[in-house]
Amino acid sequence: MIKILFVCHGNICRSPMAEFVMKELVRRAGREHEFLIESAATSREEIGNDIHYGTRTKLREMGIPFSRRAARQITNADYDEFDYLVAMDDENEYYMNRWWAPDTDHKIVRLLSFAGKSRDIADPWYTGNFDQTYEDILEGCTAFLEKL
Repeated sequence: MIKILFVCHGNICRSPMAEFVMKELVRRAGREHEFLIESAATSREEIGNDIHYGTRTKLREMGIPFSRRAARQITNADYDEFDYLVAMDDENEYYMNRWWAPDTDHKIVRLLSFAGKSRDIADPWYTGNFDQTYEDILEGCTAFLEKL
Protein backbone atom coordinates (compact mmCIF):
# COMPACT_ATOMS: atom_id res chain seq x y z
CA MET A 1 0.00 0.00 0.00
CA ILE A 2 1.25 3.50 -0.90
CA LYS A 3 0.75 5.93 1.98
CA ILE A 4 0.63 9.67 1.26
CA LEU A 5 0.33 12.55 3.71
CA PHE A 6 -0.36 16.00 2.21
CA VAL A 7 0.80 18.85 4.45
CA CYS A 8 0.08 22.57 4.56
CA HIS A 9 0.06 25.23 7.27
CA GLY A 10 -3.40 24.77 8.82
CA ASN A 11 -4.83 21.61 7.20
CA ILE A 12 -8.07 23.36 6.19
CA CYS A 13 -7.38 24.62 2.63
CA ARG A 14 -4.60 23.16 0.47
CA SER A 15 -3.73 19.84 2.09
CA PRO A 16 -7.34 18.61 2.40
CA MET A 17 -7.97 19.78 -1.17
CA ALA A 18 -4.96 17.71 -2.28
CA GLU A 19 -6.13 14.78 -0.15
CA PHE A 20 -9.56 14.64 -1.76
CA VAL A 21 -8.34 15.42 -5.30
CA MET A 22 -5.80 12.59 -5.06
CA LYS A 23 -8.39 10.21 -3.60
CA GLU A 24 -10.67 10.97 -6.57
CA LEU A 25 -7.89 10.55 -9.15
CA VAL A 26 -6.95 7.21 -7.55
CA ARG A 27 -10.63 6.15 -7.50
CA ARG A 28 -11.06 7.05 -11.17
CA ALA A 29 -7.95 4.98 -11.97
CA GLY A 30 -9.50 2.01 -10.12
CA ARG A 31 -6.59 1.93 -7.67
CA GLU A 32 -8.18 3.05 -4.38
CA HIS A 33 -7.26 -0.24 -2.69
CA GLU A 34 -3.56 0.56 -3.31
CA PHE A 35 -3.49 3.85 -1.37
CA LEU A 36 -3.88 5.45 2.04
CA ILE A 37 -4.22 9.22 1.60
CA GLU A 38 -4.50 11.74 4.45
CA SER A 39 -3.56 15.33 5.25
CA ALA A 40 -2.19 17.31 8.19
CA ALA A 41 -0.86 20.71 9.28
CA THR A 42 2.51 22.00 10.38
CA SER A 43 0.79 24.40 12.81
CA ARG A 44 -1.71 23.97 15.63
CA GLU A 45 -3.87 26.97 14.67
CA GLU A 46 -6.76 25.10 13.07
CA ILE A 47 -6.69 21.78 14.93
CA GLY A 48 -10.18 20.28 15.07
CA ASN A 49 -11.61 22.59 12.41
CA ASP A 50 -13.31 21.25 9.28
CA ILE A 51 -12.30 22.09 5.71
CA HIS A 52 -12.41 25.80 4.79
CA TYR A 53 -15.65 26.77 3.04
CA GLY A 54 -13.69 27.96 -0.03
CA THR A 55 -12.11 24.53 -0.42
CA ARG A 56 -15.48 22.80 0.05
CA THR A 57 -17.05 25.11 -2.54
CA LYS A 58 -14.30 24.43 -5.10
CA LEU A 59 -14.38 20.66 -4.56
CA ARG A 60 -18.17 20.64 -5.02
CA GLU A 61 -17.84 22.76 -8.17
CA MET A 62 -15.34 20.27 -9.62
CA GLY A 63 -17.36 17.18 -8.62
CA ILE A 64 -14.73 15.98 -6.14
CA PRO A 65 -16.31 14.11 -3.22
CA PHE A 66 -15.12 14.95 0.28
CA SER A 67 -16.14 14.24 3.84
CA ARG A 68 -16.22 16.11 7.10
CA ARG A 69 -12.92 15.97 8.89
CA ALA A 70 -10.94 17.66 11.65
CA ALA A 71 -7.64 19.39 10.98
CA ARG A 72 -4.71 17.75 12.73
CA GLN A 73 -1.05 18.51 13.23
CA ILE A 74 1.75 16.29 11.96
CA THR A 75 3.17 13.84 14.48
CA ASN A 76 6.47 12.05 14.94
CA ALA A 77 4.73 8.78 14.00
CA ASP A 78 3.72 10.16 10.59
CA TYR A 79 7.30 9.86 9.36
CA ASP A 80 7.28 6.09 9.84
CA GLU A 81 3.62 5.67 8.80
CA PHE A 82 3.73 7.42 5.41
CA ASP A 83 5.83 6.82 2.29
CA TYR A 84 5.41 10.36 0.96
CA LEU A 85 5.17 13.55 3.04
CA VAL A 86 3.99 16.11 0.51
CA ALA A 87 4.42 19.83 1.21
CA MET A 88 2.41 22.56 -0.47
CA ASP A 89 5.10 25.26 -0.20
CA ASP A 90 8.65 26.00 0.91
CA GLU A 91 7.56 27.09 4.39
CA ASN A 92 5.75 23.78 4.96
CA GLU A 93 8.79 21.93 3.67
CA TYR A 94 11.05 23.89 6.04
CA TYR A 95 8.94 23.02 9.11
CA MET A 96 8.55 19.40 8.02
CA ASN A 97 12.33 19.09 7.68
CA ARG A 98 12.74 20.54 11.17
CA TRP A 99 10.06 18.26 12.64
CA TRP A 100 11.38 15.06 11.06
CA ALA A 101 15.09 15.87 10.93
CA PRO A 102 16.96 14.26 9.46
CA ASP A 103 14.83 13.11 6.50
CA THR A 104 17.06 10.09 5.95
CA ASP A 105 14.47 8.31 3.79
CA HIS A 106 13.91 11.38 1.57
CA LYS A 107 10.15 11.25 2.09
CA ILE A 108 9.58 15.03 2.18
CA VAL A 109 8.70 16.39 -1.28
CA ARG A 110 6.86 19.39 -2.72
CA LEU A 111 3.70 18.60 -4.67
CA LEU A 112 4.49 20.63 -7.77
CA SER A 113 7.93 18.98 -8.03
CA PHE A 114 6.14 15.99 -9.58
CA ALA A 115 5.06 18.33 -12.39
CA GLY A 116 8.63 19.58 -12.80
CA LYS A 117 7.96 22.90 -11.09
CA SER A 118 9.73 24.48 -8.12
CA ARG A 119 7.11 27.07 -7.18
CA ASP A 120 4.73 26.99 -4.24
CA ILE A 121 1.03 26.26 -4.28
CA ALA A 122 -0.32 29.62 -3.14
CA ASP A 123 -2.32 29.60 0.08
CA PRO A 124 -5.93 30.61 -0.71
CA TRP A 125 -6.36 31.61 2.95
CA TYR A 126 -4.35 34.68 1.94
CA THR A 127 -4.97 34.93 -1.82
CA GLY A 128 -8.68 34.04 -1.84
CA ASN A 129 -7.98 32.30 -5.18
CA PHE A 130 -9.24 28.75 -4.71
CA ASP A 131 -9.41 28.30 -8.50
CA GLN A 132 -5.64 28.70 -8.94
CA THR A 133 -4.95 26.54 -5.90
CA TYR A 134 -7.17 23.81 -7.35
CA GLU A 135 -5.46 23.98 -10.76
CA ASP A 136 -2.02 23.69 -9.17
CA ILE A 137 -3.10 20.83 -6.91
CA LEU A 138 -4.74 18.98 -9.80
CA GLU A 139 -1.57 19.38 -11.88
CA GLY A 140 0.64 18.17 -9.03
CA CYS A 141 -1.59 15.24 -8.06
CA THR A 142 -2.02 14.14 -11.67
CA ALA A 143 1.76 14.11 -12.21
CA PHE A 144 2.28 12.40 -8.83
CA LEU A 145 -0.16 9.61 -9.70
CA GLU A 146 1.51 9.15 -13.10
CA LYS A 147 4.85 8.75 -11.30
CA LEU A 148 3.33 6.12 -9.01
